[in-house]
Amino acid sequence: MPKPEKALKSGWKVWRFGEMATNVNMRIDNPSKSGMDHYVGLEHLDPDSLRIRRWGSPADVQATKLCFKKGDVIFARRRAYQRKLGVAEFDGICSAHAMVLRPKPEVVLPEFLPFFMQSDLFMNRAVEISVGSLSPTINWKTMAVQEFTMPPLEQQRQLVGLLEILNSTIESYSDLAIASEELLESSRDKFFSSTDLKQEKLGNLGSVRYGVGQPPPQIDNGVPMIRATNIDRGRISTKNLMLVDFNKVAPSRRISLEEGDILVVRSGAYTGDSAIIDREWAGSLAGYDLVVSVNREKMDPRYVAEYLLAKRTVASVLTALSARTAQPHLNAEDLGGVLIPIVAREEQEALVQRWSELKEANKAALLRKASVSRMKDSVIAGTWEVLDGI
Repeated sequence: MPKPEKALKSGWKVWRFGEMATNVNMRIDNPSKSGMDHYVGLEHLDPDSLRIRRWGSPADVQATKLCFKKGDVIFARRRAYQRKLGVAEFDGICSAHAMVLRPKPEVVLPEFLPFFMQSDLFMNRAVEISVGSLSPTINWKTMAVQEFTMPPLEQQRQLVGLLEILNSTIESYSDLAIASEELLESSRDKFFSSTDLKQEKLGNLGSVRYGVGQPPPQIDNGVPMIRATNIDRGRISTKNLMLVDFNKVAPSRRISLEEGDILVVRSGAYTGDSAIIDREWAGSLAGYDLVVSVNREKMDPRYVAEYLLAKRTVASVLTALSARTAQPHLNAEDLGGVLIPIVAREEQEALVQRWSELKEANKAALLRKASVSRMKDSVIAGTWEVLDGI
């Protein structure tokens, strides 16, 4: 039974989560004989998205799984900080590291529960009650007794109308972003996979050098040093960026990066990742990376950078080269020996322009998605801010 409505707005009540939803614990011991067509693992759930866009086959998984029905909420109870949940649009089985939740419509509308579970109010609580250090996980018994204030059904119904419109817009922008990225990768991979193009070793088109290596002392007003951790699929991140003392760098490695230079991660889990230097990063230093500088008269550096990002071509080559040691590792000779397709510089520029337009479309879709997402979050957060003293 709900507790007394002390200090609550009219119609609002406090409910335990177990009174709001049922934990469906129907176990499937042999997934391949479940009779289902869909398997949803935690890897198939996207953070902060209610749509399940990907899934696997029950025939490809083993061990006990959970059965879910269309309309159930699949919530990742492991690593709740990743904010993963989705609403099933089909019957299937899912990871036992998820909870299958079925709303109790006399307390919460089935359409409203997923939006509530996306709120910071719910997610922060979920993180708080998770146990374990490496893979913090939520226990249903603990989740079931958590108390939340909920608006009356009529107010839930009004909110759902607005939230569904906003969510539909978010998903549309997400679809556009995914489509533009897939088109970019498909176009780039198709071109670079052609066997009709003349090829030349990258090292013959310019130089491949080593970066600083061991980082020099950090200082407050130092020179930015871009390390492997700052390189992410064509982008340079400022997260954990080091500012170092240029004068403490060995003279042979004291090379400032120029616009158009390309950095390639040479070791570790992200070996082969690359990013091109633009005006913002000109004058920086390369860390434990390889630096590619090409002959600008023959090659557009942006074209070379796109080639190094192509998944089906150079990525497989770099993976093979770096796999020769226990720790993935590339050296300058490896990268200099990679073959790159050669076309006229005018065609290079035209290709780069086409791919840049797809990147801009992707960026614009993501920005609009983020804007509408903030609006949706504001609506959800504002719903619980109307309480008096709660």
